[in-house]
Order: sequence, then structure tokens, then C-alpha cells
Amino acid sequence: MSETFVGRTALVTGATSGIGRAFAEVLAHRGMDLVISGRDLARLELVAEDLREEAGANVEILVADLSEREQVDLVAQRAAGADIALVINNAGYGLAVPFVGGEVAHEQQLLDVLVTAVMRISHAALPGLVERDFGGIINVSSVAGWLSSGTYSAAKSYVTTFSESLAMQLRDSNAHVMALCPGFTRTEFQQRAGMNTETIPDLMWLDPHDVVQVALTDFAAAKPVSVPGVQYKTLGLVAQYLPRPLVRVLSTLERKYRD
Repeated sequence: MSETFVGRTALVTGATSGIGRAFAEVLAHRGMDLVISGRDLARLELVAEDLREEAGANVEILVADLSEREQVDLVAQRAAGADIALVINNAGYGLAVPFVGGEVAHEQQLLDVLVTAVMRISHAALPGLVERDFGGIINVSSVAGWLSSGTYSAAKSYVTTFSESLAMQLRDSNAHVMALCPGFTRTEFQQRAGMNTETIPDLMWLDPHDVVQVALTDFAAAKPVSVPGVQYKTLGLVAQYLPRPLVRVLSTLERKYRD
């Protein structure tokens, strides 16, 4: 990331844990001020205190549940601020239950957080970023978006394609949009989703700070998609270019292996 980001402000959603917190920490240590968003005020306050003490960053807290439209729009309004140079749309979670027999309200909430919030926050932030001809948006997607693994996979497919299309629309601008597509990363995500991770080999795990470092390097290079880890670059290529019937087989095997 360019040193010109020093002294500017980044907005990070889902900033209390995992990749979101790693983004907040890395950006703060690189000299950025922060607006951190999440649902839990107590956890946000702990993160803010750590960032102020360890990195000397100015940290603003924005409590918001991105499954609620009015609260999404509060974050979107803040993302449109003239001081915002970088938006990290990171907030998200997974569902451990199958679509058939599950609660439709839970499916809708997942789409609200993973798709609608990303779209609305991006829509609010981009006009100012384009006008200032600087900065941009990193939308945290997943290699799951290239597989056939339920609503989460479908939602991440949207995020990746959405980000790529915006990157193309802005190719003549110095404001940039990028999709970050990690694989299994050691965060609270798997526990919250009720996933069994004991069978996943160590070589498939990524560290969230490593993911962020790769993402920021790729963002500085104006890449439309960032895939951290050689293992996931390979998987991503396979999943994107295999015939779809084989991708469906691969997705079924991945679910059985994970479960």
C-alpha cells in the first residue's frame, strides 16, 4: 500500500476478530486512522484501545448490525465521508445448516450481510473516492465463491464478480476495487459457523495477518482479485477453469471432507 495512505482513514467492518481485526491492526501500524464497525460495543472498545496504545491511531467506533438496513445505511453514510480513503467490507459469517429445512430468515440475514451491505456501502463510498481519485475498496470474498457450497458460496460469488466489474469500470481511475479471496483462515469464523475443522490439514490454513499483507500488496498493484496462498491460487485456478460438473463434484467432496 502506498505511503500516501499515512494519516488517512480506513473504515473496516467486522473489525473485532479475524481478518477484519488483522486489517485494522496492520493499517493502524502503517499510519492510518480507523473507523471500526461491528455489533459488539465492548469488543469494539477493546480493539480500539489496543490500536490506540500499540499504534497511536485515532480510532472511531461505529456499532452496527449489518443485517439491519437502517444500520447498514449508517455505515454507508460514514463510508461516504470525505476523510475515508479505504473501505474494507469484511463483515460476514457462515451457516452450518442446509438450505432445505433451515430457517429462511437466517438465509435472508446472510444475504443481507454478505451481499446487500457490501453493495450499499460500496455504492455510498465510491463517488467520493472516484472524485478524489484516490484509495478504494477491498471486499473480502472467498475461494468458496468458485465452488457450489450453498448460500455462502453463492454470496461470495456475487462479491467477487461485483468487485471485478467495479475494478473494470474504474480502470482509468486511481480509485480501485478489489476482491480478496482467502481460503481457510484461522479466525472465529469456523467456530461461529459450527464447522468441524479437525480434518483440515495444517497446510490449508492461512494466518489472517499474512492474508492482509498479501491483500494490501495486491491492492497497491491494482489487482482486481487477490488470492493469498499458493495452495489457494492453485485451487482457485482449478475451480474457475474446470467444467462445472467437475466443480460440483469437487464441492461435494470438500463438504464431506470438512464435515
